[in-house]
Amino acid sequence: MDKVNLETALTEINQNCSKNFKEALDIAVNLGIDPKKTDQAVRGATNLPHGNGKTYKVAVFAEGEEAKDALDNGADKVGMEDLAEDMKKGELDFDVIIATPATMKVVSPLGQILGPKGLMPNPKSETVTKDIKTAVKNAKAGQIRYKSDKQGIIHTRIGQVGYSEEQVRDNVEAFLSDLKKAKPPSSKGVFISKITISSTMGKGFDIDLTTLNF
Repeated sequence: MDKVNLETALTEINQNCSKNFKEALDIAVNLGIDPKKTDQAVRGATNLPHGNGKTYKVAVFAEGEEAKDALDNGADKVGMEDLAEDMKKGELDFDVIIATPATMKVVSPLGQILGPKGLMPNPKSETVTKDIKTAVKNAKAGQIRYKSDKQGIIHTRIGQVGYSEEQVRDNVEAFLSDLKKAKPPSSKGVFISKITISSTMGKGFDIDLTTLNF
Protein backbone atom coordinates (compact mmCIF):
# COMPACT_ATOMS: atom_id res chain seq x y z
CA MET A 1 0.00 0.00 0.00
CA ASP A 2 1.40 3.38 -1.00
CA LYS A 3 1.71 5.98 1.73
CA VAL A 4 -0.49 9.06 1.37
CA ASN A 5 -0.90 12.31 3.24
CA LEU A 6 -3.90 12.96 5.48
CA GLU A 7 -5.65 15.22 2.98
CA THR A 8 -5.60 12.55 0.24
CA ALA A 9 -6.85 9.88 2.63
CA LEU A 10 -9.74 12.02 3.90
CA THR A 11 -10.78 13.04 0.37
CA GLU A 12 -11.02 9.36 -0.62
CA ILE A 13 -12.82 8.40 2.61
CA ASN A 14 -15.38 11.21 2.26
CA GLN A 15 -16.07 10.32 -1.38
CA ASN A 16 -16.66 6.63 -0.64
CA CYS A 17 -18.38 6.73 2.75
CA SER A 18 -21.89 5.49 3.46
CA LYS A 19 -24.64 7.99 2.85
CA ASN A 20 -26.99 6.19 5.23
CA PHE A 21 -25.21 6.82 8.51
CA LYS A 22 -22.29 8.77 9.95
CA GLU A 23 -19.25 6.51 9.89
CA ALA A 24 -16.52 6.79 12.46
CA LEU A 25 -12.94 7.61 11.54
CA ASP A 26 -10.69 4.93 12.98
CA ILE A 27 -6.94 4.88 13.43
CA ALA A 28 -4.63 1.88 13.80
CA VAL A 29 -1.08 2.46 15.04
CA ASN A 30 1.58 -0.25 14.73
CA LEU A 31 4.02 0.02 17.62
CA GLY A 32 7.62 -1.10 17.92
CA ILE A 33 6.96 -3.24 20.98
CA ASP A 34 7.10 -6.93 21.84
CA PRO A 35 3.45 -7.61 22.75
CA LYS A 36 4.45 -10.82 24.54
CA LYS A 37 6.29 -8.75 27.17
CA THR A 38 3.92 -7.32 29.77
CA ASP A 39 6.30 -4.43 30.51
CA GLN A 40 5.88 -3.27 26.91
CA ALA A 41 2.07 -3.08 26.98
CA VAL A 42 0.91 0.44 26.15
CA ARG A 43 -2.26 2.04 27.45
CA GLY A 44 -3.42 5.58 28.02
CA ALA A 45 -5.99 8.28 27.40
CA THR A 46 -6.08 11.40 25.21
CA ASN A 47 -8.39 14.39 25.24
CA LEU A 48 -9.01 15.04 21.55
CA PRO A 49 -9.19 18.76 20.66
CA HIS A 50 -12.34 18.16 18.58
CA GLY A 51 -13.82 15.13 20.31
CA ASN A 52 -14.50 12.05 18.22
CA GLY A 53 -18.12 12.52 17.19
CA LYS A 54 -19.53 9.98 19.62
CA THR A 55 -21.78 10.52 22.64
CA TYR A 56 -20.52 8.45 25.57
CA LYS A 57 -22.61 6.81 28.28
CA VAL A 58 -20.71 7.06 31.58
CA ALA A 59 -21.18 5.18 34.86
CA VAL A 60 -19.39 6.27 38.04
CA PHE A 61 -18.66 4.49 41.30
CA ALA A 62 -18.69 7.25 43.91
CA GLU A 63 -20.50 8.44 47.01
CA GLY A 64 -21.10 11.67 48.89
CA GLU A 65 -19.69 14.84 47.35
CA GLU A 66 -17.93 12.91 44.58
CA ALA A 67 -21.24 11.31 43.53
CA LYS A 68 -22.77 14.79 43.33
CA ASP A 69 -19.81 16.02 41.22
CA ALA A 70 -20.31 13.07 38.85
CA LEU A 71 -24.00 13.80 38.35
CA ASP A 72 -23.43 17.55 38.03
CA ASN A 73 -20.95 16.93 35.21
CA GLY A 74 -23.12 14.61 33.16
CA ALA A 75 -22.61 11.07 34.47
CA ASP A 76 -25.45 8.82 33.28
CA LYS A 77 -25.49 6.59 36.35
CA VAL A 78 -23.81 6.88 39.76
CA GLY A 79 -23.79 4.40 42.62
CA MET A 80 -21.89 1.95 44.78
CA GLU A 81 -23.05 -1.56 45.73
CA ASP A 82 -26.35 -0.94 43.93
CA LEU A 83 -24.51 -0.12 40.69
CA ALA A 84 -22.27 -3.18 41.13
CA GLU A 85 -25.35 -5.40 41.55
CA ASP A 86 -26.92 -3.97 38.40
CA MET A 87 -23.73 -4.75 36.47
CA LYS A 88 -23.66 -8.32 37.82
CA LYS A 89 -27.19 -8.70 36.44
CA GLY A 90 -25.96 -7.66 33.00
CA GLU A 91 -26.58 -3.91 32.95
CA LEU A 92 -23.42 -3.02 31.05
CA ASP A 93 -24.73 -0.51 28.53
CA PHE A 94 -21.90 1.94 29.25
CA ASP A 95 -18.97 3.19 27.18
CA VAL A 96 -16.87 4.31 30.16
CA ILE A 97 -16.82 3.31 33.83
CA ILE A 98 -15.04 5.59 36.29
CA ALA A 99 -14.18 4.94 39.94
CA THR A 100 -12.47 6.70 42.83
CA PRO A 101 -9.58 4.84 44.51
CA ALA A 102 -11.74 4.40 47.62
CA THR A 103 -14.50 2.64 45.66
CA MET A 104 -12.23 0.05 44.04
CA LYS A 105 -13.12 -2.38 46.84
CA VAL A 106 -16.59 -2.49 45.28
CA VAL A 107 -15.33 -2.45 41.67
CA SER A 108 -12.49 -5.01 41.89
CA PRO A 109 -14.81 -8.05 42.24
CA LEU A 110 -16.36 -7.02 38.89
CA GLY A 111 -13.06 -7.61 37.06
CA GLN A 112 -14.22 -10.78 35.31
CA ILE A 113 -17.31 -8.99 34.01
CA LEU A 114 -15.78 -5.61 33.08
CA GLY A 115 -12.30 -6.74 31.99
CA PRO A 116 -13.28 -8.67 28.84
CA LYS A 117 -15.42 -5.71 27.72
CA GLY A 118 -12.58 -3.22 28.20
CA LEU A 119 -14.59 -1.38 30.86
CA MET A 120 -12.49 -2.06 33.97
CA PRO A 121 -11.40 1.26 35.54
CA ASN A 122 -7.64 1.78 35.45
CA PRO A 123 -5.38 4.65 36.63
CA LYS A 124 -3.42 4.66 33.33
CA SER A 125 -6.57 5.34 31.35
CA GLU A 126 -7.56 8.00 33.91
CA THR A 127 -10.67 6.08 34.95
CA VAL A 128 -9.50 5.50 38.52
CA THR A 129 -9.10 8.99 39.92
CA LYS A 130 -9.84 11.32 42.81
CA ASP A 131 -10.78 14.05 40.33
CA ILE A 132 -14.20 12.72 39.38
CA LYS A 133 -15.35 16.07 38.01
CA THR A 134 -12.58 16.22 35.37
CA ALA A 135 -12.79 12.51 34.54
CA VAL A 136 -16.52 12.68 33.81
CA LYS A 137 -16.15 15.90 31.79
CA ASN A 138 -13.37 14.33 29.71
CA ALA A 139 -15.31 11.11 29.15
CA LYS A 140 -18.45 12.94 28.03
CA ALA A 141 -16.34 15.14 25.71
CA GLY A 142 -15.01 12.10 23.86
CA GLN A 143 -11.70 11.37 25.59
CA ILE A 144 -10.29 8.24 23.96
CA ARG A 145 -8.82 5.39 25.98
CA TYR A 146 -6.62 2.82 24.31
CA LYS A 147 -4.31 -0.12 24.84
CA SER A 148 -2.08 -2.20 22.62
CA ASP A 149 -3.47 -5.54 21.43
CA LYS A 150 -1.79 -8.94 21.04
CA GLN A 151 -0.21 -7.81 17.75
CA GLY A 152 1.24 -4.64 19.26
CA ILE A 153 -1.33 -2.43 17.51
CA ILE A 154 -3.55 0.25 19.01
CA HIS A 155 -7.01 0.72 17.48
CA THR A 156 -9.17 3.68 18.43
CA ARG A 157 -11.72 6.14 17.10
CA ILE A 158 -10.16 9.46 16.08
CA GLY A 159 -13.17 11.36 14.73
CA GLN A 160 -16.09 11.10 12.37
CA VAL A 161 -16.46 11.15 8.60
CA GLY A 162 -17.18 14.77 7.69
CA TYR A 163 -14.62 16.26 10.06
CA SER A 164 -12.38 18.80 8.31
CA GLU A 165 -8.78 17.92 7.56
CA GLU A 166 -7.70 20.41 10.25
CA GLN A 167 -9.91 18.77 12.88
CA VAL A 168 -8.65 15.29 12.03
CA ARG A 169 -5.03 16.47 11.92
CA ASP A 170 -5.37 18.15 15.34
CA ASN A 171 -6.89 14.98 16.80
CA VAL A 172 -4.34 12.63 15.24
CA GLU A 173 -1.35 14.73 16.30
CA ALA A 174 -2.66 15.13 19.87
CA PHE A 175 -3.15 11.37 20.10
CA LEU A 176 0.28 10.53 18.65
CA SER A 177 2.01 13.07 20.93
CA ASP A 178 0.49 11.38 23.98
CA LEU A 179 1.25 7.95 22.59
CA LYS A 180 4.91 8.85 22.05
CA LYS A 181 5.19 9.76 25.75
CA ALA A 182 3.88 6.30 26.66
CA LYS A 183 6.80 4.48 25.00
CA PRO A 184 7.96 1.72 27.38
CA PRO A 185 11.61 2.13 28.49
CA SER A 186 12.37 -1.41 27.30
CA SER A 187 11.09 -0.73 23.77
CA LYS A 188 14.03 -0.13 21.44
CA GLY A 189 14.10 1.39 17.96
CA VAL A 190 11.22 3.06 16.14
CA PHE A 191 8.16 3.21 18.39
CA ILE A 192 5.42 4.46 16.04
CA SER A 193 6.09 2.51 12.85
CA LYS A 194 2.85 2.72 10.86
CA ILE A 195 -0.47 4.59 10.94
CA THR A 196 -3.59 3.54 9.07
CA ILE A 197 -6.79 5.61 8.89
CA SER A 198 -10.13 4.29 7.69
CA SER A 199 -13.86 4.83 7.99
CA THR A 200 -15.94 2.17 9.76
CA MET A 201 -16.89 0.43 6.51
CA GLY A 202 -14.07 1.58 4.24
CA LYS A 203 -10.55 0.54 3.30
CA GLY A 204 -7.51 1.74 5.24
CA PHE A 205 -5.00 4.35 4.10
CA ASP A 206 -1.35 4.15 5.14
CA ILE A 207 -0.43 7.68 6.25
CA ASP A 208 3.00 9.15 5.52
CA LEU A 209 4.40 9.82 9.00
CA THR A 210 6.65 12.61 7.72
CA THR A 211 3.54 14.72 6.96
CA LEU A 212 2.48 14.79 10.64
CA ASN A 213 3.86 16.78 13.57
CA PHE A 214 4.09 14.90 16.85
